[in-house]
Amino acid sequence: MDEIHNRQHVVKPNRPERTMEGDVFSTFAITALRLAGHLTAAGDRLAKPAGQTSARWQVLAAARRGDMSVAQIARALGLARQGVQRLADILESEGLIAYADNPQHQRAKLVRLTAEGGARLGAIEIAQAGWANELGAAFTTAELDAACAVMMRVMQMLEGDEAASG
Repeated sequence: MDEIHNRQHVVKPNRPERTMEGDVFSTFAITALRLAGHLTAAGDRLAKPAGQTSARWQVLAAARRGDMSVAQIARALGLARQGVQRLADILESEGLIAYADNPQHQRAKLVRLTAEGGARLGAIEIAQAGWANELGAAFTTAELDAACAVMMRVMQMLEGDEAASG
């Protein structure tokens, strides 16, 4: 028993010290990552009847604007340009989006939603509205606004860190 106790003491000094706020933030970050996984899975379930996934849904929704290139969509979604390009090419081959000339850039085409893409996106958004309404009813507007404000602040801080290091 003393041997185990002594070994544990050896391990403890090697653990980095965090403040109480650091511990709470770490719990927040882990919770946010777990939530992101659940939201992606829910999005996949909502998009599946329309033959889509969460990732494809995001690109379709961005394509609705009609004035964004693949690189701009990737930046807006916080995704890698190559991944969005791959999804856009698949969606284009299926007739759900189309590429259009970009007056701002000769090579970076604009991504536009087709009529079929709009129909699929509409079906997903109908399902999502019911889902969001049901989950949203479990919270007050103030609770959701506060949660969004904290997440936005963390994102801004992390984006600032990325820009500074990068």
